[in-house]
Amino acid sequence: MNGTIKVPDAVREAFTGELTSPGDPGYEHARRVHNGLIDKRPALIARCRTVPDVVDAVGLGREQAAEISVRGGGHGVAGLAVTDGGLMIDLAPMRGIQVDPASRTVWAQGGVTWKELNRAAAAHGLATTGGVVSSTGIAGLTLGGGEGWLMGKYGLTIDNLLAVEVVTAAGEIVTASAGQHQDLFWALRGGGGNFGVATAFRYQAHPVSRVHGGLVAHPLSRAREAFGFYRDLTRSAPDELTVYFNLFADPDAPDRKLAAMVACHCGEDPAAAESDLKPLRQFGPPAADLIQPMPYPVINTLSDGGYPRGAFNYWKSAFLREPSDDALDVMADAIGRCPSPMSGLGIVPYLGAVNRVEASATAFAHREPGYSLLIVSQWQDPRETEPNITWAKETFEALQPHMADRSYLNNLTAADGQLVHHVWGPNFPRLATIKRRYDPGNLFRLNHNIPPSHDLPIGAGSVN
Repeated sequence: MNGTIKVPDAVREAFTGELTSPGDPGYEHARRVHNGLIDKRPALIARCRTVPDVVDAVGLGREQAAEISVRGGGHGVAGLAVTDGGLMIDLAPMRGIQVDPASRTVWAQGGVTWKELNRAAAAHGLATTGGVVSSTGIAGLTLGGGEGWLMGKYGLTIDNLLAVEVVTAAGEIVTASAGQHQDLFWALRGGGGNFGVATAFRYQAHPVSRVHGGLVAHPLSRAREAFGFYRDLTRSAPDELTVYFNLFADPDAPDRKLAAMVACHCGEDPAAAESDLKPLRQFGPPAADLIQPMPYPVINTLSDGGYPRGAFNYWKSAFLREPSDDALDVMADAIGRCPSPMSGLGIVPYLGAVNRVEASATAFAHREPGYSLLIVSQWQDPRETEPNITWAKETFEALQPHMADRSYLNNLTAADGQLVHHVWGPNFPRLATIKRRYDPGNLFRLNHNIPPSHDLPIGAGSVN
């Protein structure tokens, strides 16, 4: 931990946001993030309102050799948005959004959440791929790749990214896009927060106003049958239909475990959507069928209640080699013995438009057809921390024979270490080169770090 961070009078006078230290009003609230397991105390929190504020904050951290963290929405499960004893650059006050209906583009600042962006875009009948929990920040989700309900049709969030405004380690303000700072733009699409502070994003949006979405649920006893149906459905589904598979406890009866398929159909023709969803709704038949037409922003709120702010979270993430019956049996056994009714397992299909981008086209390397797996261990009583973390680790270990050597950056915890081969694969050497160019001193290191050296970090190929 660092000690105090001294703020020169000139910086304090020019700063338009708030510079908050321990003991100041608002400090306790500002240091908290979504994951209640994270309890760190920055020496200084720079709550930035403008890009020059960010430049000044980066300069403070650089000149005083402080550990720097960057907070956008504060949703990252790893808790790397908060430093313990260093300088936290908080973008939460930067919430500007501009929608251009003519070009179908959305510009948004780094503190914006998906709830805010979706609402602004929906006013013009537009949408872009974003997170499935509305309080998630756009910045972290985008920089890590960006799964979402529209990924089958329109790809990941980064596949819709047109430009990023960045404050570099040197304090320069640059715009990375296909036309300028192309190498940085490549790295920002999946390389995480390694290259600077992303203060604004410009996205391509699409004419999506209403979708058909929701879940169909089956008792856990029928999970294997449902999973077999899910495999066949997703492999033959049109791009407009994205379906997740989840195992969790029934919120109304926690002792009852469910296998659910959660769908979003973004096609413009309601009749075609109903036809494509008919097999999903008829299979079983399901114990519950909640699929219905809804505005696109609404489907991004359906999971909000399952991820309350302040709950303790510990996640494990990988990709399945195959969505096999044997893998499902391990998952079903795990949810059956789960110590918390708030926990669960989820699968996201990497199919459709996601697969039509070359693995080398962006820093995000996971472009082959597959299924991302997330183990969510979540609880509210701090006395239950050990058994819940143990459950996640044991479940992850039991699933190892069914896993590919791939991991989704946004779902990793801090304990997952430097998974270079699993996260970036063959794209890592180019990322390290770009890191040396934009952050040779590794100022931005409180992340799943890409060192600015030629050597791989210790433990680069291992999963903890």
